[in-house]
Amino acid sequence: MLLQRIQQQFIDSADLKYQCAQALAPQVESAINAVLASVTGGGKVLACGNGASAAGAQHFAASFVGRYERERPELAAFSLSSDAAVLTGIANDFDARAVFARQVRALGQAGDVLLALSTTGNSANVLAAVDAAHEREMTVVALTGARGGRLAMQLRDTDVHLCVPHELPARILEVHHLVLHCICDGVDAQLLGLPDESNTPMESAP
Repeated sequence: MLLQRIQQQFIDSADLKYQCAQALAPQVESAINAVLASVTGGGKVLACGNGASAAGAQHFAASFVGRYERERPELAAFSLSSDAAVLTGIANDFDARAVFARQVRALGQAGDVLLALSTTGNSANVLAAVDAAHEREMTVVALTGARGGRLAMQLRDTDVHLCVPHELPARILEVHHLVLHCICDGVDAQLLGLPDESNTPMESAP
């Protein structure tokens, strides 16, 4: 029974990704264009989320400042979920709902992108960050699930909403992770051209 349950997890994840390949590809393309326009115009990406979404924000920033798959110049991205002193200081001195918003107001400028991750679309601190981004005339790229929650209603026509049509956080996060990879790959493809598959870097064999 356990083996069948494990196999079903893979099948469910693959089925949802196949569905999202059809439904979300145009929005992913829009997200790539928004991020590309920002970083090539001297802007940056500020990424935020809670829990596993915070890990996704950190992974995205690492792939941008470092690299995704190919060598390229550094791109500006910051994870707003990474600095424990800032997070706990803001939460203690103000309100936990302000931990991302104050960072957006401090660091964000017109032309920057806020990458907001929330599986429910109802995380109060992410919603506050979106409001702060709009105050700074930033574009928001929002990754949500289910029906997008309150975050879907906050977005402007110039923002990008990638809503995974599923209720289970684990499945939503798996698609979010793939979307983040697609954004990194798409930006690299626009900056560097399509990769030569024969020269794609591979990890060394153990």
